[in-house]
Amino acid sequence: MQNRPAVGVAAIVIKHKKVLLGKRLNSHGEGDWAFPGGHLEFGESIKNCAKREAFEETGLSIKNLQCSAFTNDIFEEEKKHYVTLFVVSEYDSGELQLKEPDKCEKWDWFNWNEFPEPLFLSLKNLLDKGFNPISEEEG
Repeated sequence: MQNRPAVGVAAIVIKHKKVLLGKRLNSHGEGDWAFPGGHLEFGESIKNCAKREAFEETGLSIKNLQCSAFTNDIFEEEKKHYVTLFVVSEYDSGELQLKEPDKCEKWDWFNWNEFPEPLFLSLKNLLDKGFNPISEEEG
């Protein structure tokens, strides 16, 4: 295991009360479904990281970003440890694309709690907390 956890940022992109998930490739969690996201770069804000990762991976622009939950994710088998910061956002513009086909097999929109299996560890941990951005958004 690394001496210190890495910081990951996940963008929860909401469009028509559905959220965007991608099926991961060539990384820990291969085959798992996860939000767009990646590593927080040195000096980068959390919201800017979420915007950058969402665009780099999907071609979508997002708006109304709000930092929300976090998870402590220990990938025992891979000997990796992440603290994942979740940013809730709304779809703004752009056409959904598979911009990193070496990292993601496909993207699709899902109703909250109607997700495909298997789920990436950070998403499992988030669901275990009872987090639901759709109910929060709808007020």
